[in-house]
This record gives sequence, structure tokens and C-alpha cells, in this order.
Amino acid sequence: MPWNDNANPGPWGSPPPNDGDRGPGGPRRPPPGGPRGPRRPDGPDLSALFDRLSRRLRDLFGGPGGGGVRPGAIAVVVGAALALWALSGLYVVQPNEQAVVTTFGAYSRSESPGLRYHLPAPFERVEKVAVTSLNRIDVGGSAAADVPEESLMLTGDENIVDLDFSVTWRVEDPAKFLFTVRDPEASVKAVAESAMREVVGKTPLEAILTRGRGQAQIQAAELMQRTLDSWNAGVSVVEVQIRSANPPQEVVSAFREVANAGQDAESAVNEANTYRNRVINEAKGDAARIIQSAQGYREQSVREALGDAARFNQIYDEYRRAPAVTRERLYIESMQRVLEKSNKVIIDGKGASAPIILPPDVFRPRSSTATRAAPAPAVAAPTESEAQP
Repeated sequence: MPWNDNANPGPWGSPPPNDGDRGPGGPRRPPPGGPRGPRRPDGPDLSALFDRLSRRLRDLFGGPGGGGVRPGAIAVVVGAALALWALSGLYVVQPNEQAVVTTFGAYSRSESPGLRYHLPAPFERVEKVAVTSLNRIDVGGSAAADVPEESLMLTGDENIVDLDFSVTWRVEDPAKFLFTVRDPEASVKAVAESAMREVVGKTPLEAILTRGRGQAQIQAAELMQRTLDSWNAGVSVVEVQIRSANPPQEVVSAFREVANAGQDAESAVNEANTYRNRVINEAKGDAARIIQSAQGYREQSVREALGDAARFNQIYDEYRRAPAVTRERLYIESMQRVLEKSNKVIIDGKGASAPIILPPDVFRPRSSTATRAAPAPAVAAPTESEAQP
């Protein structure tokens, strides 16, 4: 019998009768509408709902005396289970992911972002891989904790450098990434360390510490990519960045002195190059000036010669027409050119019987700034009669 059956008094007996239900001087009057159960608070009767659900299940699967489970109920349950099993193959691939579908553990296909479907387990399984996210691996430790086993490397000139770098990479082929390499992140780190050691082993220490970092980074990234491609790792190396490159702590002071000496030597070389360039430019300028002067003198001489030849030809033509006049003119012009810049003393020789003696200052050349002085008067030499007492 149900636990809430009011006909069963239970272990505590029947409830006491209500005095209000007794008639005057007579027996108890039954309540209208039949006997009532115990008073309960307002709200849904959970026990009644459970009772109705139990009855429906018994009717569906066959209860006591029902003749066993009904075939329709089995079909409903099996259909619902199959529907849930089939719907378990629905999955969503995010925009930054690609899905790799395996059939009984073997690679089947890759799916792009969106709502996708695969055969439910155990036939097919799905593993999602982020292909647009950038991953970073630090080799050599960080600023807080250095790892000497990874950071200390031997350079091409047999020196030791403490080098820390980072590798940025992403997944290019999800299928190769999942099935070719067992531990992709550890493999990328091992390849990065090996590639950087090979590049540093071919590069001098000075280049790594100063201006050769960029070339070392490019060479290490290319070597890493070739190695990972040969492994079919499905990884693309985005960037290799050297975070710090320093000599070991034990020899930092010595390397600083060497660096200072190198800077002084470079400064001296720069000063020498500056002086050389200045001297060379001055020499080139002087050479150009001399060449231009020579070219001008040559042009002047050629043109003067051509002019003299043309003038001589003209004079010759005039001489052929009037020889006497031309000789006279040539004589006068020649005397003009000869006597043009010389000091001249004009003496009237009339009535002079004794030799004329001129002072020496008359024949001295006059400067261009000096004023033209008048010639000194001629002093006549004394005659014999004047010289005798």
C-alpha cells in the first residue's frame, strides 16, 4: 500500500476525531463529499505527482499483472538514445581553430571554422587546434632566472657569449602538428637552441654584441624552418629575437675595456678618413682650377694667334696696295709700342755745341702709383773756354 494511504493508521494510530464534526448528542458526522485526509499546507502535492508518474511508468513498461514490458516503450527509449548519440557528433570550430577528424584513430580530414558534424564515438573523434594564435618559447631563461645550460654559447672566434632569445611560432598544418611530432613545443625549443648555436658558432663575438644581431636572427629562423620542414612538424617560425647578448659575468670588465679600445680605434679611423677626404677634395679642387686656367690660357693664346695672323694678312694686303705708306705706318706704330712705356727726354739741339749730360734719375722706371714727374732739365757740359781759367 502507498505510504500516504489514509486508510492505514500507521504506527502512530488514527488521528483524533474533530469535536466540530460531532452532532449534538450524537455520533460523528461525516464531512461533506466523503472522508477527508489529514490537513496539509497549501501548495503542490509532490507525493501525488510522484504517484501519478509512477503509475504512468508502470503502465508504459508493464507493472504487476501488466504482462511485461511493452514493445512501444522499448522503441521509444532506443530511438531517444540513438538520437542523443547521433546529436553528439555536432561540434563548433572557432574562427581561430581548425579541427582534425580521426576515424578509429587514423587521420581522416581537417575542418574549417563553423558548425561541423562527425560520426559519433567510437567511430570518429575530433581534436581542435589553434592555428592563428602565436606561441612563444624563451631559450636561455628570462631576466629573473637565467639558465646557463641554454644561454652560454661558443662564438666563431672561440669566445663565450651569454645569449638569451625568444622564438615566436604558430601551427601551420594541424594534422602534421598532431601526428608527426610527439611533443611539438619541446621539439621547437630543441630546434631553436640547436639552430642558434650553429649560427653563433659561425659568427664573431663582436658582430653578435654589436651590429650582427639582425643577421644572426634571420639565419637562425631560416635554419629552424628548414629543420622543422624536414620533420614535417607543421610549424611555421614567425620570428627569432635575441633579447640579450653579453659576455660572461667573469669577463665583463675585460670586454668593456676591449669595447672602449675598439671605439677609440674607430674614432681615430674616422678622423683619418675625414682628413683624407678633406685633403683629397682640396687637391681635386686645385687640379680642376689649374686645368681650367690652362684651358683658358690655351684658348687665349689660340685666339690671339688667330687675331695676329688675321691682322698680318690685312697688313700684307694693304702693303701690296701702298708699300711706302704702309712702311711708314708700320714704323710709326712700332716706335709707338717701343717708346710707349719708357721715359722720354726731349732736347732741342739747336745752338748746342757741347755734349748733353742727363741725370741718372731720368732713366729710372716709374711705378704705376707714382705721379708722372717732369723730366729734369738738361745740363750742358762746359766748353773748353769755360773750363779754362
